[in-house]
Formats: sequence, structure tokens, C-alpha cells
Amino acid sequence: MADCLFCNIIAGSIPSNKVYEDETVFAFRDIAPQAPTHILVIPKVHLDSVDAVTPENSPVVAHIFEVIPQIAKAEGLENGYRVVSNCGADAGQTVRHLHFHILGGKPLALEMA
Repeated sequence: MADCLFCNIIAGSIPSNKVYEDETVFAFRDIAPQAPTHILVIPKVHLDSVDAVTPENSPVVAHIFEVIPQIAKAEGLENGYRVVSNCGADAGQTVRHLHFHILGGKPLALEMA
């Protein structure tokens, strides 16, 4: 999608600090980190949010969850990390492209904002 921020990052039209890429997934550092390690993991195929996951495209999401532990290990997150996906405006989703936040590098608060 031409107007999607994350699609433009994947295409290379917008620069990013890439930490991982394969044929299905792209991962990069968040520009406004909420933890010492804050990485966004996105599918290369455009899906608006978790609501767009179907039986046909769920292998893409499964692959993302295979890649997330590899990224966390490469980042040295041995004591744990959090994986978050916001779905819709009320949840705080600001970019309408499915993405998962990897947060770690310090003890994280247990309460929800």
C-alpha cells in the first residue's frame, strides 16, 4: 500500500534501523522506544491488524512468532521480554499494518497503562 508507513519502510523508501529481514518478515528498532530494547516485527505482506489474520495468511503470523525468539536472543534478552500488538484505535494502534513490539532490556511494569 503506497500510503502505509510500514510498507514504505519495507520498500526502503523510508529509512529504518533494520535488525532482521527474510522473505516474509522485516524487523527494525522503534524510533520512540518504550524500553531499552524496542523492536517492531512486521509481515512484508500488508495486513491491517490482528483482525485481518485469516486461515489463509496465518502462516505469516506463525513465522513471525518463530522469528521473535531469534531476534530476542540476538538482542541479549535472556531475562525475558514482552510481545505486544495493538489492534485498533482504542488499543493505541497508530499504524494500520500488523506489527508486534518486542520490549525488553529491563524489568517491565506489570500493570496496563
